[in-house]
Amino acid sequence: MNARPALAIVIPAYNEAAGIEASVNELRGYLASRPWTWEIRIVDDGSTDRTATIVEAIERGDPRIRLQREPHRGKGAAVRAGFLASTADYRFLCDADLSVPVHELVHFMPPALGDADIAIGTREGAGARRVGEPLSRHLAGRAFNAVVRTLTVPGIQDTQCGFKMFTAAATEAVFPSLTVDGWAFDIEVLYVARLRGLRIREVPIEWHLRADSRLRMFPDSLRMLREVFRIRLGARRGVYDKARSRSR
Repeated sequence: MNARPALAIVIPAYNEAAGIEASVNELRGYLASRPWTWEIRIVDDGSTDRTATIVEAIERGDPRIRLQREPHRGKGAAVRAGFLASTADYRFLCDADLSVPVHELVHFMPPALGDADIAIGTREGAGARRVGEPLSRHLAGRAFNAVVRTLTVPGIQDTQCGFKMFTAAATEAVFPSLTVDGWAFDIEVLYVARLRGLRIREVPIEWHLRADSRLRMFPDSLRMLREVFRIRLGARRGVYDKARSRSR
């Protein structure tokens, strides 16, 4: 596919063989009814199962499906590689399990996007809906987010929802500067976007907790907190300023 698509849906995938074909087909079915040109870019994060083989088979029948193979480094690294490889006008991060219904996508594209550079899904506030989430998990997530807001991105209610849209210009302004390969990628990308003065819009969404969610609340939250402190330390050392200079 040589033409520049209007929309790229970037899906980081690690050992998603059980559900990746169904997710791609659901997205294709929805996109068939929309006016945008598009690609679905599956970034395989060094899977050890049949994820890449399944996507390759789909790709042979539809060139708008793109398999991008990467070594196993983590979700953040996979997302970064996929966003920078795409040439689309709008680049959309979507989790492989489609925990957010695909019909929510229209709220992240023009004209709903407005003048925002970045639109992020939020599971908090008026209009948002959580389905199937235990209260204990919700409270733990809110406690973690309170720490994140204090340390890095005040005012943003939900940094971790895996539904995020970036314009091409926002991608080029932010993604070359990123350093976090793991789960705290979401926090770093918003932190750097704020440093760049980009306009971030939160979009209330419907979100479903999937039974096979990869996030382990306690160990992964501790790991993310360590990465949050690393982001703050990097900012003090001018890491993001240096990266911005190199990317110009």
